[in-house]
Amino acid sequence: MLRFSNFIFPEATEPKDDGRVIHESLVEAKLCDELGMEVVWLAEHHFDGNCAYVDPVSFAFALAGATKQITIGFAVAQLSLHHPIRMAEQMAVLDHLTKGRLIVGLGRGTAYNVYDYQGYDIDHNEAQARYEEADKIMDLAWRSENGFDYAGQFWNLKVPRLRPRPFTRPAPYTLRAASSEEGMAVLARQGLPFMMNVQSNDTAAQRLRLYRQTMHGAGFNEAHVDRCVRESWIWKNIFVADTDEEARRIALPCFEKMLVHRRQLREKIYKDQGILIKQENMLGARANPEHALICGSPTTVAEKIAEIDKIGWGGLILQFRLGPMAAADTNHSIRLFMEKVAPQFATRGVPSVAAAQ
Repeated sequence: MLRFSNFIFPEATEPKDDGRVIHESLVEAKLCDELGMEVVWLAEHHFDGNCAYVDPVSFAFALAGATKQITIGFAVAQLSLHHPIRMAEQMAVLDHLTKGRLIVGLGRGTAYNVYDYQGYDIDHNEAQARYEEADKIMDLAWRSENGFDYAGQFWNLKVPRLRPRPFTRPAPYTLRAASSEEGMAVLARQGLPFMMNVQSNDTAAQRLRLYRQTMHGAGFNEAHVDRCVRESWIWKNIFVADTDEEARRIALPCFEKMLVHRRQLREKIYKDQGILIKQENMLGARANPEHALICGSPTTVAEKIAEIDKIGWGGLILQFRLGPMAAADTNHSIRLFMEKVAPQFATRGVPSVAAAQ
């Protein structure tokens, strides 16, 4: 009983491709809206072409006017790069424009690309602390009816009152990312759902067991734990074609090229500056198509998704467009999925904000 969504994370290999890919991404989101997909997720990456629209907040405003029913989510907004009050204002406006069709997905920011932080004049060693403080300030801004003062490590604020007040009260629906087991455990102890990056099915099952155990250990009852699991999402790359052979022929080269492109600027910065935040494990689940890519005919894809369904996750964040993949191939994959795969699984709507906060 999975929920399905599309992670629009479009690569533009060269600057000349930016405008075309941004427009194709808008068309892709509208197609998902028309086909009844539940959520469209947006990423945030800078300077490298790994995400053509770069700024998910700006792009979300475009989607708000171009779609009618699909929920717009962030997976994630790199909160360490944003001023929390400006972000709180932007999310409140977006919440009104979408009439609550919004998931404010928040995370620290990239664990690999130092140039994201350098370009914004932020010490990457401060990223986690900035994220945690900004998250606290945003929630305070949404919920404070009469303004507030705040004195912290990075921000000293006197906020008369946030305007506009959010459409969704007391605050927009917010979801946090946890790429590590430790980060997931922190959210579990707080009784919160979460988004997880690409992992093997074995790791996904192990983490879900730990998540449940940690929540029970923190005193949350079974009903609360079950609800949080239903609201949690895991990321998988996907491609659906008419046959298994066609799916492999199109998807596998695009998947491999995507991995190469995502490393290129990082490796150049390391060569030029000698700075590397973290060494990416290219033998890990994210780089292994066996674990990271659901690929095949509608029948094969449905079988693979059924394996994830048995684990018990609430939702799948599915990235359909892989690297240099053509928009036509991506859209055909989405259409096949929604017409021939998704109907085989029961879906549920996004939980209410009141239940999630």
